[in-house]
Amino acid sequence: MAGGRRAHGAGFCLGSAAGLGDCRSSGPVRCGAGSAEGLNLKGADKAEFCTRSFGTGGFHYMGDAAADLPVWQAAARAITVNAAPATRAAVDRLGGEAEHLATVPAPGRAYLRALRPHQWMKNLLVFVPMFTAHQMSPPNVLASLAAFVAFSLVASSVYVLNDLLDLSADRSHPRKRARPLAAGAIPIAQGTGMAAGLLVAGLAISALLGQQFLVVMLGYFALTTGYSLYLKRRLVVDICVLAVLYTIRILAGGAATDLPISVWLLAFSIFLFFSLAAVKRQAELVDGIASGKVTAQGRGYHVDDLPLVESMATSAGYVAVLVMALYVNSATVSQIYTAPHMLWGICLVLLYWISRMVMVAHRGKMHDDPVVFAIKDPVSRSCVILMAALGIAGTVL
Repeated sequence: MAGGRRAHGAGFCLGSAAGLGDCRSSGPVRCGAGSAEGLNLKGADKAEFCTRSFGTGGFHYMGDAAADLPVWQAAARAITVNAAPATRAAVDRLGGEAEHLATVPAPGRAYLRALRPHQWMKNLLVFVPMFTAHQMSPPNVLASLAAFVAFSLVASSVYVLNDLLDLSADRSHPRKRARPLAAGAIPIAQGTGMAAGLLVAGLAISALLGQQFLVVMLGYFALTTGYSLYLKRRLVVDICVLAVLYTIRILAGGAATDLPISVWLLAFSIFLFFSLAAVKRQAELVDGIASGKVTAQGRGYHVDDLPLVESMATSAGYVAVLVMALYVNSATVSQIYTAPHMLWGICLVLLYWISRMVMVAHRGKMHDDPVVFAIKDPVSRSCVILMAALGIAGTVL
């Protein structure tokens, strides 16, 4: 809509509502007036920039927020897109020519995509304590299901919040720019309401599962919010936090079912998820090199760090296999499994899978999130099925 309109004989500045960050004149003049990679103008600064480029009243401006009022005041014509009623009224009070536009309401699938339901697969980790303890009683199954729903709601609220915080970076990313909020399919105000509503619903269910589970969920929300705001830009800290966030899901499953978490399971989880988090960063750096970027967008890594990140991913994954091997050889296993020798096959499959994940990322064929990649990858799915079959065989044979 915005990209196809042009002012005649004057500059036409496109604001963030259009998802673009430039100003256009009827001639070849272009200037970065909005938010783009390496440039983030707002309010009075943006007004000064457009005025300096086209002169006072020499451009038309399109935007969606109250922060754009100084730009509208300097423009020959003010155009709002999906602006709040108070913002439209403020624009009308400026006394200049104004036009208020509204897009077609976003389809339901846009809201569903914003929740990232494919990421809910991570929350299946809440079932791990029940399965590893061989305590699949109806109460434990119901408690784990409720924990899964609560975790999915809270996680989706964080995803929406993260998309709101990363709008500028996502709009310059080759894949993330298609996300509903970054693409403008969902208004920012509605995204804010979604994040709050999902969080309240998730915490309400968490409270029904007991104080211990609620504390775990609050800790998860605090840590993942800190990650979105600050920690994801800290070198190596971000990988450690991602590993902890995965492991928290297992702790949440234990809290929901009141089942103890063994030291073996915690150690295995930390190393395995550290490896996957490092693979995630590895994939981003490989993409950055292919795009000609020196640093990873919004991260604390330089492309020269790739060999070290690959080493961290590989070594942490192999340590996870080692922990699994030590567990198989421990006295605890013989008390739970009737055929513990079958679990050695899990070690071999896991060793292959981790090595393959690192190689796929090294070749630039990895999705940003290795968990999402594993869900879609037939080889990874086969590995998971095989490991599950070996675990069941170790129990029933």
